[in-house]
Amino acid sequence: MNEFGKVAVLMGGPSSEREISFLSGNAVLAALKSRGVDAHAFDPAERSLYELKTQGFSRAFIALHGRFGEDGTVQGALEVLGIPYTGSGVMGSALAMDKWRTKLVWLASGIPTPRYRMVDAQTDWWSVVAELGLPLIVKPAREGSTIGLTKVASVDHDEMAIAYRAAAEHDDLVLAEQFISGIELTASILDDRALPLIRIEAPQGNYDYHNKYFSDETRYYCPSGIPDATERAIQAQSLQAFLLVGATGWGRLDLILCPDGSWQFLEVNTSPGMTGHSLVPMAAKQAGIAFPDLCIEILRGAHVG
Repeated sequence: MNEFGKVAVLMGGPSSEREISFLSGNAVLAALKSRGVDAHAFDPAERSLYELKTQGFSRAFIALHGRFGEDGTVQGALEVLGIPYTGSGVMGSALAMDKWRTKLVWLASGIPTPRYRMVDAQTDWWSVVAELGLPLIVKPAREGSTIGLTKVASVDHDEMAIAYRAAAEHDDLVLAEQFISGIELTASILDDRALPLIRIEAPQGNYDYHNKYFSDETRYYCPSGIPDATERAIQAQSLQAFLLVGATGWGRLDLILCPDGSWQFLEVNTSPGMTGHSLVPMAAKQAGIAFPDLCIEILRGAHVG
């Protein structure tokens, strides 16, 4: 593993997903060390990124989630420093982090995604409900892990306004999105190939922050159990949707398979979780790739620009 030199595993950071990032980063750190990589934990919220240069780090494995880690900012800083890093570049990271602009690209390219409206404090909520129906989803455009997200099922008691305020606490860009009922799936991408799909069954159909990271009641199925032809078609379009936003290296797309056999893509994650409950490692395992080997493959793809 001398090919990698001294490796920084970036974890923590200042985002609202700091806690999850530490879980991911420590798992990656242990995996890399188990393969003989000279890997070290590095928290950009506690240390200047310039220390990566002065302390002789050769590569950075980005295990940061959310803002600063997943939105192109840390990627740009690493490019200025000339330090190769894992995952998507500046543009792909920034675009994928922005659910609104991701939708604009997908819709212009024929990728199916739920109908939506951008909303603000002056929005006529009745017109949004008339257009998108109920239930619907209200969420920040640039957050992850369902942070700030609300499923609105009725509008009798200012539920829309309350949901908007909850999202606006995290972002000044908020969108209301058509709720899509169906089978929840996730498609993992690794080096320009789509891994086996995972079917998710969360308690009461609520795949929220707790059920994503801490619940033992959420069920994951890989193989997914959906028809083979459907899985292959989703995998192909997942890779297309991933590349269209400029994402590279590795990542994950979340989607819903509808009862009529169609599907709708929800979002792209360019720095997905790498915890004990995480989906990319699960899909990789089904494809015959052990967790340490997955981390090595991602690290081997580190780049500048």
